[in-house]
Amino acid sequence: MDEQSLPEGETEEMSIREGQSNQSHRFLLCGNGEKVLLSKKVEANLDALSILCVNECEGGNLNKHEIEEHFYKGGKVSWWNFYFSEEPGSTSLIKRDKYDVIRNVIIPNLCNLNVACVSFNLFHLPGCGGTTLAMHVLWSLKDTFRCAVLKEGSSDLAVVASQVVQLLTYGAVEQSAQLPVLLMLDDFEEKDSVFDLKQHIVKEMEKKNLSSQCPQVILLNCMRIESMENTDLTEDTVLIGNNLSAPEQKCFQEKLREVDEVHKQDLETFYGFMVMKKNFLPEYIQGVARNVLKSFDFEDKHAELLAVLFLLNTYCKGAYLSVSLCEEFLGIKTKPYCGSNKVEDAFGKFSTLVTQCRVKDNVDYDALKIIHPSMAESCLQELVASKKAAKAEITNLLLMENKFFTCVQGKTKLWEDVHSILVKRDMKCGGENNRFSPLVQDIIKESPGAIEIVLFNAVERFTDNAVMFQLLARYHYLVKKNFRQAEQCAWQAQELSPKNSYISDTCAQVIKHELKFELKRDLIPDTPGGLDEYLRMAHSATDAFRETQEIAKKEDKRDNTPYNSAGHLGEIQVAVMILEILQSQLNSDQYNTMKCFLNGSIKTHDFLKIHPFKHSAGYCSVVQQYSNILCNLQHNMKRQFDFFNSFFVHLTARTSSKEQIQSELARCFSFYVDVFCNISTQLNDLSSNWQFLESKNADTYSGLLNFLSNNIESNEMEEIVEKYAFIIENSTGGSNGVKERINFIYANIVLYCIKPESRSIRPFESLQKTLSEVLTHPATFKDSMELHFIAVALLWPQLSVPKFSERLGTYVSQMSRSFQKELGAVCHAKWPVVHFYLGKEKGYGSLVSQENMSKSVGSEANISSLFQNGKLWNEEAVRQQLCRVTGRVEKDALLADTSKADFNIEVKPFYKRQLSSQVGKVSFLLGFTMKGPLAFDIQLK
Repeated sequence: MDEQSLPEGETEEMSIREGQSNQSHRFLLCGNGEKVLLSKKVEANLDALSILCVNECEGGNLNKHEIEEHFYKGGKVSWWNFYFSEEPGSTSLIKRDKYDVIRNVIIPNLCNLNVACVSFNLFHLPGCGGTTLAMHVLWSLKDTFRCAVLKEGSSDLAVVASQVVQLLTYGAVEQSAQLPVLLMLDDFEEKDSVFDLKQHIVKEMEKKNLSSQCPQVILLNCMRIESMENTDLTEDTVLIGNNLSAPEQKCFQEKLREVDEVHKQDLETFYGFMVMKKNFLPEYIQGVARNVLKSFDFEDKHAELLAVLFLLNTYCKGAYLSVSLCEEFLGIKTKPYCGSNKVEDAFGKFSTLVTQCRVKDNVDYDALKIIHPSMAESCLQELVASKKAAKAEITNLLLMENKFFTCVQGKTKLWEDVHSILVKRDMKCGGENNRFSPLVQDIIKESPGAIEIVLFNAVERFTDNAVMFQLLARYHYLVKKNFRQAEQCAWQAQELSPKNSYISDTCAQVIKHELKFELKRDLIPDTPGGLDEYLRMAHSATDAFRETQEIAKKEDKRDNTPYNSAGHLGEIQVAVMILEILQSQLNSDQYNTMKCFLNGSIKTHDFLKIHPFKHSAGYCSVVQQYSNILCNLQHNMKRQFDFFNSFFVHLTARTSSKEQIQSELARCFSFYVDVFCNISTQLNDLSSNWQFLESKNADTYSGLLNFLSNNIESNEMEEIVEKYAFIIENSTGGSNGVKERINFIYANIVLYCIKPESRSIRPFESLQKTLSEVLTHPATFKDSMELHFIAVALLWPQLSVPKFSERLGTYVSQMSRSFQKELGAVCHAKWPVVHFYLGKEKGYGSLVSQENMSKSVGSEANISSLFQNGKLWNEEAVRQQLCRVTGRVEKDALLADTSKADFNIEVKPFYKRQLSSQVGKVSFLLGFTMKGPLAFDIQLK
């Protein structure tokens, strides 16, 4: 081998390490029990997948002793560990308690569902054996499924989906010969990515006209979590923690005796095994770190590299450095594989802390990592506590050393990891992000004087990366309060990425935070000049946030990134600051007069003549200069509040910050109500009633639908219904009261869902009559979506108003067009919310709200899991409530039956794939969204 060229040597080395030197034929199983040869060309083309063949490892020639030693020291489990454990005389690998649940309960249950692609979650703390458990499940089922693991760096989900479907269909002449794919997703960053991948797989199957009455792809989402707390548990979620059960501890004790017999001389360094054997005892891990690092000297090259690995493995899940990079950094000449020479040996007495792993990427390569995440964290803490090295010092080394970023192998991964530890922020409870990444926050806390140098070095390393300039801008305006420097960094970021709404938002945030800082500091004098200075900043911030909104609407929608609503929230926050500015700058008489001016009670030409401002030419001049922003303040705030009502009520939340945004909106709305909703308890006129409704966020149909899920008191909802009744009874004019009549219908339906026995609920027939009256007049675009939604939902089950029932198809089309115009630009990566399902009962009972159905099933997290996997429709509580609609599939269209034999309505299926497997008469469940009715659980009759 020494005489071969280096590439040939590396190829031979990989072959030996992978144990495939004698495995010339690899096979996949088919549904009919036959095997099909997996050609090397096909496997190479499926480069996003690491395929587990039915004859994996057979014919290989690896050293069992070395494989076990590598694993017990902390190396990642390989298929060889499972293969050797099944040899005669060997004992199997330890199965965690959840193994049987996953293999014998969860997966069989998923296989019984009528959904193309299903998933379940295996959440685990770092280093507790979650990945090993997932691979154990795959190994045991390789004779039942076509198993594969998604490789690192497979970020294009459309490509992944295409390859998964290719693996599904490969070698199967007929669809009946297909064997379902069991795909392990190892360490997706977000749960939403699993949902996105499922949608891509379903679309790919639809393109291939693949259909089935059972799942064809099962996704095992093996994901690390930072904490066991606040993790939603569903029946499709398994949680693995760092606390072994009594049976598991007994298994480890028995395994220890076996390991001691075979590997007696190396047992002391089997830290990976011993960490679990000691039940993750912190004292054990800290003791190892303290003892091993006694002679650590940061001046040594191998110590520098070790510290970098500690840092990466502490702050970035699954981080590593390629062996080639490590050899170059340490000055070791790269050698072909020759048995005993290992890069770990260059670490001397610290070699027991590192282990090699094989990275399955487009081109496979070897890499180094710390043996266990907890060991990396304890070692880093030991270095900081003993003052041997600071986190800022290690980070600067990582950023400034060119060798880390020039090595080809693992280069992309390292760039991503370094970017992540600097930029990615953790989520607090309640959905709010921390201000900076954990590493940056720790450096600010431990070495406050060093963080600016670290961030400057980050910008120097990532010279063309807008996010790094954004990070530096955020540091300047959040920590240093250096707004000029922050502004400069933000504009540099925008120059690099002018079409990125998040970068644009940072430019606006700089101005907003400066305005907030000046308000809190209160050094600007209460004079016309001071008011002018405040309003100038507010005007600039408002313009900047509006620019962010425009960029967000035009952003590339090819990926699955949800719409960025930060520009809308920012505009509201600045508007509230304007109200605070006016309150702080003006005396009480002037402020009260200003409130009347803002809410339209006083016109501009009258405002300047009123007493508080009569003799203040300076203030009058400022008000005239900013009259546009002041006069339109109420309208613009209301417009943004209405936007968020539609955004959150009609579209599924794909952002974990929804709770935080809604909390901030509630704070801002209280300011709005104080200034613009002058509610009189003594007057009972139209204006007072409308202002009451506006103050309760009940003056729009979206606001009313929101009451279904925000736990409004029933007596408050009754008052809202009565207010609408009063307005309808006493209103006059040419508008025919369209808005109030539509909202009155919504209010009654919502009240029924909250308190069905309420005496304030009008008879269902009277609602249909009111609806019919509204439908006799042409609907404006402004009222189209809400009117036609409620018309379809209200008239569908009854079909007792023939004149309008026969127009339901038209109403569906109009509603869909209105949805696209109103929400089309912001609905990317979101699904329309199903507000109601068609129920079995008559009248109000024909509309079953999503919230009432959720209560009958369980938690919101559980219903989400049940919904995604199609299990929801099999729940007895759901089956008792919902009505099955009959219809037929005709030319890939689903036509719903009505009471008239010659009248059908086209309904969109939630999963289009379900149509390709159906011919003729079908039945389904019906859900009503603002985009149109959707069919669920389509079944042949």
